[in-house]
Amino acid sequence: MDQATETRTPVDLLIHNAKVLTLNDSDDIFDPGVVAIRNDEIVWVGSEDSWRDQFEPVERINMAGGLIMPGLINAHTHAAMTCFRGLADDLPLSVWLNEHIFPAERKINGELVYKGTLLACAEMILSGTTTFCDMYLFEDQVAKAAHEASMRALVGEVLYDFPSPNYGPAENGLSFTKELINTWEMDPLVSVAVEPHAVYTCSPDLLRACRDIALEYRVPMIIHLAESQDEVEQVKSLYGVSPVMHLEKLGLLGPHLVADHCVVLKEEEMDLLAERGVKVVHNPESNMKLASGVAPAVELLSRGVAMGLGTDGCASNNNLDMLAEMDTAAKLHKVYRLDPTVMEAKTVTHLAVRGGAIVLGLEDKVGCLEPGKKADIIGLDLNKPHLTPLYNIYSHVVYAASAADVTLSIINGRVVMRNRELLTMDVERVMADVRAIAKKIKS
Repeated sequence: MDQATETRTPVDLLIHNAKVLTLNDSDDIFDPGVVAIRNDEIVWVGSEDSWRDQFEPVERINMAGGLIMPGLINAHTHAAMTCFRGLADDLPLSVWLNEHIFPAERKINGELVYKGTLLACAEMILSGTTTFCDMYLFEDQVAKAAHEASMRALVGEVLYDFPSPNYGPAENGLSFTKELINTWEMDPLVSVAVEPHAVYTCSPDLLRACRDIALEYRVPMIIHLAESQDEVEQVKSLYGVSPVMHLEKLGLLGPHLVADHCVVLKEEEMDLLAERGVKVVHNPESNMKLASGVAPAVELLSRGVAMGLGTDGCASNNNLDMLAEMDTAAKLHKVYRLDPTVMEAKTVTHLAVRGGAIVLGLEDKVGCLEPGKKADIIGLDLNKPHLTPLYNIYSHVVYAASAADVTLSIINGRVVMRNRELLTMDVERVMADVRAIAKKIKS
């Protein structure tokens, strides 16, 4: 070993010869650039010529001019609903939910949730997602599947007033949530939130109890909110006010709250969400498919509301492809407002990464490429006809790139996918398991 080698800092992995989109506070782009990783952390991000005298990598990945960026964050989904993909399409939300999804979910078990979540993890990793936020039943099995797939996940058992096929009577749901929080408290990848389903399925007492647990354990509280006009009318008939104002009267609006969808909002309600520091997850494709409407995402962002993007579940989307979701989010708001300047590509890219990290309370760990952050990184092959030529990297990511362009995924410093090959699971077995489940559902 020569003296120069001895003075270099050892790192486990170095990714180089890449266009590096950092999404840091300065929006630095290095072309070509390099990212160095030690254990589970990023230790260096810089230009291609900045590393050779500094680092001695155990492994190097040459991206051949491809793109390196932070992993995408799916801020709202129901992972195990991969098992219900295409089960009930082209229906109104209330009919879809009450006549098809809820009846199907009354018969599910932990095995379905575990296997369906593994399939979701495979789909998400292959399409560039490294973190997801889940709301479903048997969330202990979601946590188990995410952990085995080496995905970062924020999970929470969905809580209702009526009995659950998992925990039974409604009052047991809160205990189950506390147990989940304690079980996964020290895990490097999996964390837990408190997740009441919605205002119209949860009593005021249950909602207050959820808030109290979230504040006690310092975890997020996540809820579907104002997803459709039907929901708003139903809540008004029950409580005399809209869903947002109902939560305000209960004292539930605050920085701990993550509100999914937020499609039907009045101006004063948007002001209130901003004032209270409520965080929002925008799910454009699901809202479009269920004809729930177009969420006022542009207006919420103009008020300074923290926002992420989500796909929702595969029964209402029908995929978990965040690159496709980004493309939809950008174009939907342009055509809805007849204004091509809104939801520009750079804004949407930030929503899908940094926005999601902030919404989920993970901004100290992920959301950009900079020293000290966890190494959650994806790589895209840019040497494709549909990605040639390249003038603006943000535009390429949002309007031109597809899931099939993702060739590398690193989560918490571990390479989990390389050259389209999943390294943490047997994807053929996972798909076969879900096909077998689908046969039972059909029968």
